[in-house]
Amino acid sequence: MLVVLALYVGAQLALGLWIARRVQSEDDFLVAGRRLGPVLATVSIFATWFGAETCVGAAGSIYEDGLGWHSVEPFGYGLCLLLLGALFAARLWRTGVTTVADLFGERFGGSAARIAAVLMVPTSLLWAGAQIRAFGHVLAANSDGLFGLEAALWIAAAIVIVYTSAGGLLADVVTDLVQGIALTLGLIALLIGVVAQLGGIGAAVDAVAARLPERAPEPLGPLEIAELWAIPVFGSLAAQEIVSRTLAARSPGLARRAGLLGGGLYVLVGLIPVTLGLLGRVVADVEDPEQLLPTLANAHMPRIVNLLFAGALVSAMLSTVDSCLLAASSVLTRNLVGSLGARSPRGKLLAARVTAVACGLAAFAIAHEGDSVSDLVEEASGFGSAGIFVLFCLALRGRPGRWSAAAANGCLLGGAAAWIVGRYVLDAATPFLWSLAFAIAGLALGAMLRRRR
Repeated sequence: MLVVLALYVGAQLALGLWIARRVQSEDDFLVAGRRLGPVLATVSIFATWFGAETCVGAAGSIYEDGLGWHSVEPFGYGLCLLLLGALFAARLWRTGVTTVADLFGERFGGSAARIAAVLMVPTSLLWAGAQIRAFGHVLAANSDGLFGLEAALWIAAAIVIVYTSAGGLLADVVTDLVQGIALTLGLIALLIGVVAQLGGIGAAVDAVAARLPERAPEPLGPLEIAELWAIPVFGSLAAQEIVSRTLAARSPGLARRAGLLGGGLYVLVGLIPVTLGLLGRVVADVEDPEQLLPTLANAHMPRIVNLLFAGALVSAMLSTVDSCLLAASSVLTRNLVGSLGARSPRGKLLAARVTAVACGLAAFAIAHEGDSVSDLVEEASGFGSAGIFVLFCLALRGRPGRWSAAAANGCLLGGAAAWIVGRYVLDAATPFLWSLAFAIAGLALGAMLRRRR
């Protein structure tokens, strides 16, 4: 197994290094030169969110709790991509910015750009840290005792840093295409194997229907359900990881179509893990729901296909962490530390690569000190994103010049403060909804203070 994983990762790393020869400027590194065609743009938008965590998490959640309003994956993130494509992608592309903070700087002033950057960088690093830790767990578990988690984290971080700093977004979108195809084909093959064991589609539907009432989840209130859906839909809409893919398209119309097609593809392919979660309740019995997909793969796929599928899952992790590190690097170089004094295109490219290496080391430190992957993901999901979402909507769909810098700053700081207090002090059940409310309140308060002055 370790040999197969090494071949997969080695091939992806070699492809990234080969593509790195075409990266000649900071624009190439951060937004792929803004020249992606329809296939690469669509698949990259789909693959940015659709990875190992989506497959394993969605299947495990459905296996444990069944299908209901609490079932956010893949519908929440798919809806996020559809909204981005339908309402924002073309307008965002026409601005010519590189980061979300750039957009805020143009619309609301430099202070809003800097505050947004300070909020966005930790989110990307936390996501990257979660992926590196998950990557390390996979390497350690499949090393046959050759090395433990500590060494596996070092290996995972080294691979990620080299891959990200060399090829940038251009390499990432090409490997997204390979990873997306491999992962989708693997899921289809697994679904066919499980359905065949149950005797065909009709027998599988009957078996699932007979088991549905047995594991009803605990009822959730309307606010808890709204919180579950608001985080992936609103909390991720303005994420730099997906925004960079939109900006990398070669035209505004293509950016819009890629967002819509990528969101539709996300939901369509994401229904496969959902179906496998329902079928798993009939054919499998696992203690840890997140082990459902590997368990089904071991039982219903030929060994060689199972090994290739596992490699595709690892490849998806590598692609996701690369996106996170590039997002943090782009915000740092464009909106906080600058290009380290460089003026030439090559100098700016070198600065972007150095910053990516620094972000990789920071993500490794987070992965090393984090308690678990799920904790890191939870930390990253809502931190500071409410205010960024509100300002993102106002910047692209609101009336130009209506909101002052004070209002924008109040929105960002109000949302972040409410999330921190609700999440860590009050242990609120709906911290993201509170952060949305306080972001809007901070926007109104800042505007009111400006008018009074």
